[in-house]
Amino acid sequence: MTRSGTAARASHLLARATAGVPDDRYPVTHIADLAAREARFGDWPEWVPSAVLDAFVSSGVEKPWSHQVEAASAAWTRRNVVVATGTSSGKSLAYQLPVLSTLATDSKATALYLSPTKALSGDQLRSVCDMNVAGVRPARYDGDTPQSERGWVRDHARWVFSNPDMLHRGLLPAHPRWARFFRGLSYVVVDECHGYRGVFGSHVALLLRRLRRIARRYGADPVFVLASATTADPAEFATRLIGDDCVAVTDDGSPHGARTVALWEPPLLDELTGENDAPVRRSAGAEAARILAELVIEGARTLAFVRSRRGAELTALAAKRILAEVAPELADKVAAYRAGYLPEERREVEAALLGGELLGVATTNALELGVDISGLDAVVLAGYPGTLASFWQQSGRAGRAGEDALVVFVARDDPLDTYLAHHPKALLDRPVEAAVLDPANPYVLAPHLACAAAESALTTPELDDFGGDAAKAVLDSLVADSLLRRRPSGWYWTARDRPHGDVDIRGSGAEQIAVVESDTSRLLGTVDGASACGTVHPGAVYLHRGESYVVDELDLEQGIAFVHAEDPEWSTSARDVVDIEVLDVSEKLVYDGVTVNLGHVAVTSRVVGYLRRLHTGEVLDHVPLDLPEQVLHTRAVWYTIDDQLLCGQGREPGGTGVEPARVPGALHAAEHAAIGLLPLFATCDRWDIGGVSTAVHADTGEATVFVHDGHPGGAGFADRGFAAFVPWLTATREAVISCECPAGCPSCVQSPKCGNGNEPLDKAGAVAVLDLVLAAVGAATGPAHDHTHDQAADGSTGRT
Repeated sequence: MTRSGTAARASHLLARATAGVPDDRYPVTHIADLAAREARFGDWPEWVPSAVLDAFVSSGVEKPWSHQVEAASAAWTRRNVVVATGTSSGKSLAYQLPVLSTLATDSKATALYLSPTKALSGDQLRSVCDMNVAGVRPARYDGDTPQSERGWVRDHARWVFSNPDMLHRGLLPAHPRWARFFRGLSYVVVDECHGYRGVFGSHVALLLRRLRRIARRYGADPVFVLASATTADPAEFATRLIGDDCVAVTDDGSPHGARTVALWEPPLLDELTGENDAPVRRSAGAEAARILAELVIEGARTLAFVRSRRGAELTALAAKRILAEVAPELADKVAAYRAGYLPEERREVEAALLGGELLGVATTNALELGVDISGLDAVVLAGYPGTLASFWQQSGRAGRAGEDALVVFVARDDPLDTYLAHHPKALLDRPVEAAVLDPANPYVLAPHLACAAAESALTTPELDDFGGDAAKAVLDSLVADSLLRRRPSGWYWTARDRPHGDVDIRGSGAEQIAVVESDTSRLLGTVDGASACGTVHPGAVYLHRGESYVVDELDLEQGIAFVHAEDPEWSTSARDVVDIEVLDVSEKLVYDGVTVNLGHVAVTSRVVGYLRRLHTGEVLDHVPLDLPEQVLHTRAVWYTIDDQLLCGQGREPGGTGVEPARVPGALHAAEHAAIGLLPLFATCDRWDIGGVSTAVHADTGEATVFVHDGHPGGAGFADRGFAAFVPWLTATREAVISCECPAGCPSCVQSPKCGNGNEPLDKAGAVAVLDLVLAAVGAATGPAHDHTHDQAADGSTGRT
């Protein structure tokens, strides 16, 4: 454990959280003290009307911070701008100032605000309403807006607060009815834009291009103002997201209190073993509940961020049970907060936390975004939230009142979390990752081009905004499928029904499977069609809003999974068989005995059964299933090792190499570990990616490890892995060798999503494989960079 600096209040809280822990089981691996930051102010711009200035001053803003003035002035001068600064840095003022000033001085101007969550949109609407600037007429337009109010919003509102889903399904398809609004559209605000990544981000990028296209049809050319957490190269990311040049404001002038960040690794449980008798750590949720209870006893207002809705509920319940035993008067000071609560329930929790009636709240990332929760003493993160941007957003909730505060990162039993707990620089000193999105993905582009044509016939000059030649190729396929008709004036939608309802912008665009309760016919939710066989197969335990259901039937043709309410003692995990075919190699790096490739693959998988497992980890049985094959065309990064290098043939005795019998387990373990560490370099979760390893692959003829995107067409994650191949595999090796388990566990090479039941796995063999690959890459002083497109230089493109 290391430490620098001092912070009295935070140190006291950390001491309370670790009180009574034996020295040989001390969980804190590193402590860092982050210095406070003083405020830097700017002057109110001269162009701000007096009515708007008075509204801000009346709301408590005497003087703006420097970055707020810089961003607002850029937008006022009609430059697209992204303000990428820390939590609670007042990003909302940066767009409210130019928007309100324009609406106050131009009676025909309108504005659109988009956020990824209804809660955040509601918060921002209340903020604007409270300022009460004459003539602005702000209004909400989303799925919760009553039908009786929608006509008024369409005909009279000047600042509409909505979300990408409603823009896609409600505004753009009905744009003739919104002609007044689109004709005056001056600003589009895209809040929390760092959340638009992967497939969802690619959908939103194309949706924003469709928005600009329709606005131009009505003579408008809106300025885009984006708000983001700190992210790598925000100008480049925002430009790619909106499809137009964008400047960035990143010099944060807001103040922040000092914070102490403690990295915490839960201890191994001596009395419990998991799959294949691997050691198991105390869960991050259970550890977070104990920390939360201890901090509440100290009177510290605390948020505990938990990865799932069910986890948030369980963490709050566990903390309340602890308090009921040692300080019963405090048990009611803890609550849960998550998506799925009614708006009034959310407001009640927020007000109670702000007012001091609540001291501890276990929450999902619903409180990560811009909901105004300030003045907290501590934040506990139960598991890495997936990206550094989210880590700093969540930890930034602490210390907002100028006082020092405590942040505790509790590692899950997972390779990435374990790595970060022992490599603090990778968490605290590394620049945040670049958000990944790919609007040229044909599986995403095709439905948006169909929607665009249905909204208004597409013309050739408009294709540049959608990818140029890539868009033309997709349009040709839509014409061939008789979905569009090509005429000299453009591309036209041919059907009576519009295509918008068939596009899931938060998924891959594949058909969704409805999860329906058998007895009541109540729709519980939906799952992506591509993952349905693995998540809602017959017999699967399905969780929804903290309630358990068991799947009775999966009808893939009708797109329905029927379930009944049941809370069994076991969980289920699907087992599948997977094959992967190389379709083309777009980039290739050749080293001595090792090649690294990037390209398109076809992943064929079939769920063949599932395990029923008790909560102790004990496996009850394996239940076979007969489900159809599924084929995923996507992007992958893969490396191959020739047999002579892999098995150490021709080397001196004792040289590196893997015995032939151990090769499958070594490659499998290396694959799992690499999947676990890729989120350190790409803005993804391990559930967004998959992998395959084989001792001899039919297309490469060599031992091969694949890591592929889990979405049709790819989401950019494999590309990021290829670009960061050496640091990625170096971190993977470090994660494996630093784990204290003897033969492999969930912290290093076991995977919770393995279709083969984590067999075979060879931890020592994985280290040997990674050593061989890194040594070959490092020894190449002048590696052959064979950058090709569509096929490798030697023509070995695999089967097509």
